[in-house]
Amino acid sequence: MDFFAQQDLARRNTRMLVLFFLLAILLLVILTNAAVAAFLFFSQNYNAYSGNQKGMADFLSYFSWTRFGNIGLLITTTVALVVLIKWIALSTGGKAVAESMGGTRILSQSRDASERRCLNVVEEMALAANMPVPPLYVLNGERGINAFAAGISPADAVVTVTRGTIEHLKRHELQGVIAHEFSHILNGDMRLNIRLAALLKGITFIGDVGYVLLRTSRVRTGASARSGKLSGGLTLAGLALWLLGWLGGVAADFIKAAISRQKEYLADASAVQFTRSSDGIGDALKVIGGYRPGTLVHAARASEMSHIFFGQIEHSLWQAFATHPPLHKRIERVNPQWDGRYIERETVRYAQQPSESTAAEAGVGRSALVAAAIVGALADEPIYEHLLEDADFEAGPDQLDQEAARKQTIPLVFVQHSHEPLGAHALVYSLLIGEQKPLQQAQLNIITAAGITGLNTLVNTLHPGVRALDASHRLPLLEMCVPALKSISAEQYQTFKDTLVKLIRADHQIELHEWCLFQLVRHYLEPEFIRVKPSRARYRRLQTVANSIRTVLSMIAHEGDGESHALFRLSANTLGFTDMTIMTREHASVEAFGLAVHKLADCYPLQKPRLLKAMTLAASSDGALNPTERDILVSVAAVMDCPTPSPIA
Repeated sequence: MDFFAQQDLARRNTRMLVLFFLLAILLLVILTNAAVAAFLFFSQNYNAYSGNQKGMADFLSYFSWTRFGNIGLLITTTVALVVLIKWIALSTGGKAVAESMGGTRILSQSRDASERRCLNVVEEMALAANMPVPPLYVLNGERGINAFAAGISPADAVVTVTRGTIEHLKRHELQGVIAHEFSHILNGDMRLNIRLAALLKGITFIGDVGYVLLRTSRVRTGASARSGKLSGGLTLAGLALWLLGWLGGVAADFIKAAISRQKEYLADASAVQFTRSSDGIGDALKVIGGYRPGTLVHAARASEMSHIFFGQIEHSLWQAFATHPPLHKRIERVNPQWDGRYIERETVRYAQQPSESTAAEAGVGRSALVAAAIVGALADEPIYEHLLEDADFEAGPDQLDQEAARKQTIPLVFVQHSHEPLGAHALVYSLLIGEQKPLQQAQLNIITAAGITGLNTLVNTLHPGVRALDASHRLPLLEMCVPALKSISAEQYQTFKDTLVKLIRADHQIELHEWCLFQLVRHYLEPEFIRVKPSRARYRRLQTVANSIRTVLSMIAHEGDGESHALFRLSANTLGFTDMTIMTREHASVEAFGLAVHKLADCYPLQKPRLLKAMTLAASSDGALNPTERDILVSVAAVMDCPTPSPIA
């Protein structure tokens, strides 16, 4: 699956969406003017007692271009304001969408086996996609099997599942559903979905106003004629607006269905690619078919966001307005040999109230025990039992930690510390601790000045083991810490970020690997706490950003394994820059490199895989990357919003 091509397709679908939206607004303006003209015509030219009527030919005389313009301006302004307000509310990140539907965040400290199993699956899919682990939310009390991904970019994406999903699906089925949602993240569907929700809210807002006026007219009481006339006027105005809103809603449903159905087929196919098997997504769909609640969701705001869910959230009378393809067609797409039978599974009864996640044990612990665990892991001594490949429903939190440690070949104690904020702080700081004693002491003093109890001692305990890790383990360890760091407060994040900057500058210089670590941390954590403007497609032609390309390729070539001039020439030729010359190492500074990467992030989606391929060639002539080179390219890909950089996978 070419995710970059799909991102470009999503961008083109956005243009189609805007076109449909403008046509719907024009239709509303025309219908509103027709309603006003009809009201004036019948009120002035129809007398029920005398029967005095004018012909319908005179009806057109009640159309006024001045009135048409005023009504059009009023409707357009109102809709634009509603769209803007809705866009601002939704563009703060996937977290806002999940919480608006009543989602509860599943923390890594949770001791609920089903929740930890789902977290583990999300971590696996994130690793397969070469992107950090997104926060996981659950809609407690929703028995239907459903899920959605929301956000503007991969950096602020969240995955949300219903309680029915994590209670009724086996591990491989859950993998299929989560992989489906990850494909929406990688295809660029999330931003399109948010835009769709904001635009459609503007169309249906007129109907909402009409409904409010109808409710207001019902509650108005009074014997006076004035009160009766006012109530009657509100009723007529409310009915007219409600009818217009209903027509707008029909148009909105048609637009939503037309755009979303094909994306579901693509996401199902992408899930097969991620999981390397059609059984996961196929069996999940079969379970839904044999499950009485199906994919129904009853959350208050689910209907207006129905197009982002894994399955249809409510029954649809006509397939033309269904946001998802029929279930049997989705199954046949991924499993052509399907015999037509669904999977029936006993309903699991669960509490309606959100489960409380127990707090993880914080603190340093016994230094001797931690050190012994690290030494044992680094000496390749077995410290866990091998798990079955399919943990299904029985795997506990400790088993899942052991499995993660085995897959990543990272000490179990590091995996356990990465689940809670204090440990995640300590592990990330440990990645920056220098080798020389004076520098180490200066950095430990900086950590002490942060004022977090026990953090200095924990860093002092962990950093020797972290430094002893192979370079290929640094990035997976950092990504493990991201979910726990996303659970801290905004003030705590600011302290964390300030301390990180001070640790990097402790030796009065910025190394490239330090830039990589800081960019990954900033890129994946910042959208959680502050409003970050995502990159947008501005540069269609690479010639427009030639200077930035030269800076990036020069820097990577100097860091590569081969002869820098030859590596640069090979990579530049790949992009068609045959006359481009390499910059000297002195001029290819880390600061200039960072600015150049951020500019390349605004290239069109289809240009990004070309750039990543050229960067890979600049790092190594044979295409084989050492861990340091891979960290650099993964960091660049993250800043460029390319979560699945196939050329460097």
